[in-house]
Amino acid sequence: MLLVYTHKISPRLKYVFKHICKRILGIEVSFTTQIEEFIAHDSLKMSYTTKQLGNEFFVKSHDILFEQGLSDLDIHIHRWENTKCFFHTGEKSAIPFDIFSASFYLLSRYEEYLPHLKDDYGRFTAKESLAYKEGFLHQPVVDIWAYKFKAALQKQFPKFEFPVKSYRVVPIIDVPSAYKYKLKGIMRSLGGIIKDVFRLRLKGLYTRLLVLFGFIHDPYDTFKYIINRQKNSSSKFLFFFLIGDYTTYDKGINPNKKKFVSLMKHVGDYCNVGLKASYFAIEDMSILKKEKLRMEEIMNTNLIATRQSFSKLNLPESYRNLIALEIKEDYAMGYVDHIGFRAGSCTPFLFYDLDYEVQTPLKIVPYHVMDYALLKQHSQLDKKKVLTEIMDEIKQVNGLFVPIFHNYTFSDHDRWKGFKELFNIIIDSPNED
Repeated sequence: MLLVYTHKISPRLKYVFKHICKRILGIEVSFTTQIEEFIAHDSLKMSYTTKQLGNEFFVKSHDILFEQGLSDLDIHIHRWENTKCFFHTGEKSAIPFDIFSASFYLLSRYEEYLPHLKDDYGRFTAKESLAYKEGFLHQPVVDIWAYKFKAALQKQFPKFEFPVKSYRVVPIIDVPSAYKYKLKGIMRSLGGIIKDVFRLRLKGLYTRLLVLFGFIHDPYDTFKYIINRQKNSSSKFLFFFLIGDYTTYDKGINPNKKKFVSLMKHVGDYCNVGLKASYFAIEDMSILKKEKLRMEEIMNTNLIATRQSFSKLNLPESYRNLIALEIKEDYAMGYVDHIGFRAGSCTPFLFYDLDYEVQTPLKIVPYHVMDYALLKQHSQLDKKKVLTEIMDEIKQVNGLFVPIFHNYTFSDHDRWKGFKELFNIIIDSPNED
């Protein structure tokens, strides 16, 4: 166990030390403000305060972990060997940066509470983030800093044995609509046919009619392929089904359709299933509650995980609503069109509510790449290259890789050509030496 001496044990300090020490490095951590207790401790120990006591392992503290609310922070980015960091500590500190304060800034999503420009869907974009602007979005910096901290501790305490973690993958299958043409109802199907005719989409019309008359499979019906891949994978896939009402933003399948319910139950026999909350459920607790109860009735089990339609998050309200409904995990922390680490970490963390200054029980599982972001890479070779690079970053810190694909990504549409191969590279990656 690591004992941390500090001048004040604050909620922020406890939160970030537990993430770095326990969740990333696998070691227990406790805190004291008593010098006598600190001196008597005969295992891992360090001081985290403004001035060093003696010759102990010391990291000079920044003020952010002892503050409340938001303040106007002066952030200067510096290079640190193979990465970047901020909140420089000076010469006496065992490591050159206060990684705990820097990690708290990223994990708490401090910058998302500050004034910023949103996109058309009301989302915080990658280009607004410190990580994008300073060129470290592609690295899980919180985990990298944690391992640098570990190396410094090991140098001071060579006899201490740290536990070993291993790289893992949780592939996400997002299902905004299980089918492109099937189960849409008479009015929607007629409307689609009329649109195809007026827009001269003859190939689409031909495919639609063949699907509706049962001659060929629906293009989005890739579930058999995905389940077969699940049967041969050590990683458990996680599906998110949209079961909200039809709106301008969400055009899924009516959850009262027996064949759709049957599909979700069938998928649930092999994979984990969560709720893709509809666009309006994000801000309306009553809609979210209705969708949660609907999913629990279909799957006959308590709902554990959600992700928001369009990956939209309004902090802290979105997460407070999930907590109020006792939802345990959320998978919307990431960027739709940029590959990288929105919260700076590839280790799941608990949501810290900056307004209430409290660690909550909601586990945030950040995702690192969405299929749409890979479309930016023009060639299949480029797609493989950026995918391999992000996986290598996560492997180096024994983290959790969370990619998001959609059911239609595995269709035969030209746009998604080669994506089955990319998916296979991902699910085979934990088995590589």
